[in-house]
Amino acid sequence: MIDRLIAEAPAFFTRDTAAFLGLALSRTLLMTVIGCGAGFVLGMALAVVRRSRAGWLAPARWLAAAYVELFRRIPFLVILILVLFSVQAFAPDLSLLGIAAIAVTLAATAYLSEIVRAGLESVPRAQVEGADVLGLSAAQSFWLVILPQSWRVILPPAAAFMVMFIKDTALASHLGVVELAFSGKILVNRGFSPVYGFGAVLILYFLLSWPLGRMAAWLETRLAVSRHR
Repeated sequence: MIDRLIAEAPAFFTRDTAAFLGLALSRTLLMTVIGCGAGFVLGMALAVVRRSRAGWLAPARWLAAAYVELFRRIPFLVILILVLFSVQAFAPDLSLLGIAAIAVTLAATAYLSEIVRAGLESVPRAQVEGADVLGLSAAQSFWLVILPQSWRVILPPAAAFMVMFIKDTALASHLGVVELAFSGKILVNRGFSPVYGFGAVLILYFLLSWPLGRMAAWLETRLAVSRHR
């Protein structure tokens, strides 16, 4: 084993290998950032709709709740396959990376919607009633009273979810997306030792996830302190 690793080292530790792994890493990061970023915005919209008490929004509330419950219970791999066949029927030229990003967005929207909804509902009812007494509109009450106080509940679990979903994007390899996990398999198929191929993937996943995990932990500690104050 040691002799093989020594013999393969000059061929593995090259600029081409580094560029190949860097491109795969960028695809993993791009899927996560686009999917979770769009999912956060859409999830907030669903949370606001579900929190609304307006009678005319009742059908939208039902649809939002059904969407969240459905996509939180479907495995991400199944979502990927469903999106693949659905999107190719209408946009056959869309790249596999784009299809994977859509699937990530659909799944992230459902999970992040629940995180946002929990944060919005953590604001004491007295704060909302106070805003009504002051004559603030529903929109003003949301932007000036509810949302600023709910960030401290929303941000830590949302950041933790993003860290978790970085690893789930490895399932996009089933569509043929050459993301980080798939790149390790390709390197092994090229003849490199699994120690090199998947060892590099392991290190890159750690370098990608660890700073985000530390940020999530820092947010949780920081915002917990501000709550106690």
